[in-house]
Amino acid sequence: MSKINRRTLLGAGASLAGAAAMTTPGSPSATATATATSSPSDPANPYLFDLAGTTPATFDGGNLRGANEENFKVLKDQKSATYLIEIEVGGIREPHWHPSAWESTFIISGQSKWSILGTHPDGKYHNLQFTAGPGELVFIPEGFFHYFENASDSEPLKVLVNFNNSTPEPNDDLGIVASIASLPDDVLDTVFGVPAGSFSKIPKKLEPVTITKRK
Repeated sequence: MSKINRRTLLGAGASLAGAAAMTTPGSPSATATATATSSPSDPANPYLFDLAGTTPATFDGGNLRGANEENFKVLKDQKSATYLIEIEVGGIREPHWHPSAWESTFIISGQSKWSILGTHPDGKYHNLQFTAGPGELVFIPEGFFHYFENASDSEPLKVLVNFNNSTPEPNDDLGIVASIASLPDDVLDTVFGVPAGSFSKIPKKLEPVTITKRK
């Protein structure tokens, strides 16, 4: 596993915690932000962005709001983008990886279940599965395969995600559905060691990463 700069990680955690406080409903900061600007990006103040006030991208299992170089111009070439993600009960963030960015996720409310797979100096794959709750920070190194889901049966999950890449989602995401769907069925049968035709019925969707929901 590549070495993680602890100062960078601690800095990301501090900024995420601060941002989480600003976007938590009912806090003074959240009220101030809402009244200070009528649009996500305030022309009078290029450093202020109403993340909670943006129109969310909605999916079956939740929604996300983001600040990136396209809608928050100050982020241009700054290698930073932030997303506020809400996962409904039963919701799952599709397994994926980021080819050119690490991910730092702060849990605002709810419970999350994680799986992170990455390469390590011993030449082996290591898969770590765990849960994280309010106030905890999860860091995923660049290129590591991962997913998270709402681990609660009764309340939504709310997280704040920061990337060291200014590009908008999903321009630096590769999801598992599109990854598998892009390969020939016979190749998948061979590498998984299953009978011919086993993958013939999987959906051939080459679409961006989504937030899905258990049926």
